[in-house]
Amino acid sequence: MKKQTSPQHFAICLNNEDYQASLEIGKLYRVILDETATAHGYIRIIDESGEDYAYAADRFYPITLPKVVEQTLLVAAGQMAA
Repeated sequence: MKKQTSPQHFAICLNNEDYQASLEIGKLYRVILDETATAHGYIRIIDESGEDYAYAADRFYPITLPKVVEQTLLVAAGQMAA
């Protein structure tokens, strides 16, 4: 049976070419799960504007954080009850 992995909720920006005002290289961004964007090679993230936008997925490296770190970041972003 194939093991299901939980989706990554964060990704690091590797390339901000043409988006210097919206993305910072090396910064950790919150990922918004969007199957349509993923199917088209995009990743939806909350960028520097505070809004979610779809960017080419190859601009980012998705990461898995320890559960306690992920929960803390999501709480800080207002995505989970404390």
